[in-house]
Amino acid sequence: MAGEDRLFADLAALGIAHTLFEHQAVFTVDESRVLHQSIPGAHTKNLFLKDASGKFWLVTVPADARVDLKALPEAIGSKKISFGKAEDMEILLGVAPGSVTPVAAINDGDGKVTIVLDAAFKGSEQINVHPLRNTATIGLAASDLVRALRHWGHDPLIVSIPAKEFA
Repeated sequence: MAGEDRLFADLAALGIAHTLFEHQAVFTVDESRVLHQSIPGAHTKNLFLKDASGKFWLVTVPADARVDLKALPEAIGSKKISFGKAEDMEILLGVAPGSVTPVAAINDGDGKVTIVLDAAFKGSEQINVHPLRNTATIGLAASDLVRALRHWGHDPLIVSIPAKEFA
């Protein structure tokens, strides 16, 4: 598994500018809301999923998104989905729940997880993700995140993620 040192070395080698924000551990989007005030840019929520055929997905959406999980499979070209197990996440992406991040693709050299980014991030000057741990956040341009993912062998699927209607 690659670690944070490799992550930052790869970003530097690719010439990807980023900002590192150290903070207390956060495990949920609700816990991280207080950080959003002091960290500029788009904040994220990540869903680690498994479909009926056994394929794994990591879907990254804006932090405040309410994903329509019934409509999501069609949007990403999948079958019925459910949340993936923590053990699978740790084996495939090398991160624990609460630290899920699209940059964990660095640990998936076999390409077993399809990375999906919400099209809402397109053009974002700063998208904020965990750097493989939930005690920090890195901010980088959305286009640079895509470039890093491709460098690690993951050409992300960029689609409009269906939102759940408010009741």
